Amino acid sequence: MVQPSHFGRYAVIRRLGSGGFAAVWLVRDESLDAEVAVKVLAEHWVDNLDVRRRFVEEGRFLRKVDSPYVVGVHDIGTTDDDRPFLVLTYADRGTLAERIKAGPLPLADTVAVIEDVSAGLQELHDRGVLHRDVKPENVLFRSTPTGERAMLGDLGLGKSLEAVSRVTMPGGTPAYVAPEQVRGDVLDPRADLYALAAVTYAALAGQPPYGATTLAAVLAVDGPPPPLETVPAAVNDVIRRGLRKDRDQRWPDVRAFAEALRSAADTAEPRRRFSLNPWVAATVAAAVLGGAGGYLGWQYGVGRQWVRVVDQQKVLSVELPRDWTDSRTGSGWQPAGATGQLPGLLVSADNAAWSSAGAKVPGVFVGVLPSGTLPAASSLPGPEGCTASARSDSGPTATATYEGCPTGMTTYERVKQFDGALVRIQVRAEDAAQAEQVLDSVNYAPR
Repeated sequence: MVQPSHFGRYAVIRRLGSGGFAAVWLVRDESLDAEVAVKVLAEHWVDNLDVRRRFVEEGRFLRKVDSPYVVGVHDIGTTDDDRPFLVLTYADRGTLAERIKAGPLPLADTVAVIEDVSAGLQELHDRGVLHRDVKPENVLFRSTPTGERAMLGDLGLGKSLEAVSRVTMPGGTPAYVAPEQVRGDVLDPRADLYALAAVTYAALAGQPPYGATTLAAVLAVDGPPPPLETVPAAVNDVIRRGLRKDRDQRWPDVRAFAEALRSAADTAEPRRRFSLNPWVAATVAAAVLGGAGGYLGWQYGVGRQWVRVVDQQKVLSVELPRDWTDSRTGSGWQPAGATGQLPGLLVSADNAAWSSAGAKVPGVFVGVLPSGTLPAASSLPGPEGCTASARSDSGPTATATYEGCPTGMTTYERVKQFDGALVRIQVRAEDAAQAEQVLDSVNYAPR
């Protein structure tokens, strides 16, 4: 395929991918100076009126919901050779399918993705649209100021609930499609729910729940999928209920499924109150609340060795080595002087041990402080019995450094001002340079 130079005002950068009906290109909107994606109908379908109608109808379905969790349609146009195209939100961080190829996702990461996707699906359903092709390839990721967000894309098989109130033609992807959709039954949102449960299983297992490669094989499936040995029984139960062949036995809607999944995951690691240890001074002493949930963590970079973690309120984020992230909490904290919970997260190799003054546990705490003025570095607290090796006041930050306390570790204490908000940061690591990289990666971006 020869790369075109433009689609109207959209300058082509490169092709992102193609399928049976369309190709997707990364382009730059020359009027707004922004990167977006353009989905163009394939040349060999240009004279097929039914395919053209379905292509344009996808844009109409996407326009029915204005959600951060559904790929947005920003414009529609026609190429010089009379092919319709849709201008879409550019998902710059790839797809869930690409991540699954690299191996199963951690439970908490999977829950965070499914919460985003279920939010998008529920908004489609609330507006009278079924997706009908929920699968990892159609779960896309986009950068945000605090990390990234999962979005639902490709409504090429989308149908209005009014249209599917009648018997429809079979369709869907065999590994994820609901049995009633294969049979051509009258559909309701529980067909998308089944597919979402199958995607959840695939994210945790690294493969779909069943080995069906044809639509006919879907109807031969009997019984629940093999249990996932890496997750608690309660999580398995939630997913299996979503995969029941009888839709009346499934969860009532995708929102209920996502809430049950979150609850089962949180139960697996009960919510506890974490003290921030003896090196927290009384002026900022507090507790981080939360279980394994309450954050979003996603792999990125060379070797996939670092992750970005976001708190439950999605205003704080930090990048850190993946091997630091065995324990994560992000529901918030209540520092001294605050009347309620403020955003906060604690991520470490072992949160239970983090509160011990001498623990050699790498990790990071980030928490929003009550409004006030930036303190001087000389007033920052540190590990009990330790003396700062360096203190620095530089622009919007105050930083204290403690070397060899505990032995073999470097500890940083910092307060940074972000557009008037004060954020407290603690980092502990064996590698000082690595600790500084984590320290500098912290971001605060309120919604």
